[in-house]
Amino acid sequence: MTGRRLIVEADGGSRGNPGPAAFGAVVRDAETGEVLAETAEAIGVATNNVAEYRGLLAGLRAARGIDPDAVVEARLDSKLVVEQLSGRWQIKNAELRPLADEAGRVFPRGRVSYTWVPRAENAHADRLVNQALDGRPVPLPADVTAPAAKLTAWTPELGPPTTLHVVRHGQTAMTAARRFSGGGVPGPSLDDTGRAQAARAAELLSTSGAVAVVCSPMVRTRETAEAVAHRLGLQVRIDEAWRECHFGDWDGLTLAQLGERYPDALAAWYESTAARPPGGESLDDVARRIGAARDKLVAEYPGQPVIVVTHSMPMRTLTTLALGAPPDALFRLLPAPGSVTELQYYADGTTAVPSFGHRP
Repeated sequence: MTGRRLIVEADGGSRGNPGPAAFGAVVRDAETGEVLAETAEAIGVATNNVAEYRGLLAGLRAARGIDPDAVVEARLDSKLVVEQLSGRWQIKNAELRPLADEAGRVFPRGRVSYTWVPRAENAHADRLVNQALDGRPVPLPADVTAPAAKLTAWTPELGPPTTLHVVRHGQTAMTAARRFSGGGVPGPSLDDTGRAQAARAAELLSTSGAVAVVCSPMVRTRETAEAVAHRLGLQVRIDEAWRECHFGDWDGLTLAQLGERYPDALAAWYESTAARPPGGESLDDVARRIGAARDKLVAEYPGQPVIVVTHSMPMRTLTTLALGAPPDALFRLLPAPGSVTELQYYADGTTAVPSFGHRP
């Protein structure tokens, strides 16, 4: 059946703005109100507006999977998205413009209308958003094929992605001793093994085509970044946002010592990414900081490769966000000193992880 009338109900939200974000979308038959498909997914750290656009895109793609010739009414409680896509408001935010363009590619604009509804009338999609934020995503059913949903990132119209080559600093004496070494103190320096690891990372990245090298202000990352930048003929730019998690009173201690001295705080840290070490910052704090630093680079270097020299927790956080995995998944990621992770960010908001923790 062609020309079927479908209704898309979509929503997005973040806990913090920006903060951990997700979207939810529902597709209904316009005649009967029957739910034909629903989907929800966490998207890492993002703003409310980005999450709302991502929810709309998910709903439109699901509708296209049901009937590519459908006529769609999209109902959202975001006045911004409705007015922008209806052509009444300008899209001034560079982060939203490619998402709006992608909406026009999923369905021709003449087959989609946009309607603002009060939040109370968008409760189904809102519930899906919170479900995804709580770690319970809703994948599309197998019989709803939406080929544009995951492959649009590789369409020529979007152009090349911004690629972050994320390097964990080389080994230090603290690394070798498995001691917590956070972002609250500048040292220590690389040891001999760490300097060799930095040199190997520099060689691996010599053909990356990177246009910039950014690093955290810590001594170990600056030394690693200098080796990489020298090999590529670039200057190092220091950015405070890329520092390691601030571990507070835990700095300099081993995990065994933490278990003896701070058993309750350590258990809480593993239990919730919102928990803070005494005098330190939570992993949710790190995610917000790193997400904002990532977005800054993606906006500054669209479609270009950039090298970021940082630490274990920021590298794990970036990868978790790119995968859309639950926040505590970072505890299962173990990048080695001197290793390189490649992350790609496309104009429609899609992310890819071509490699993780590659040891040169």
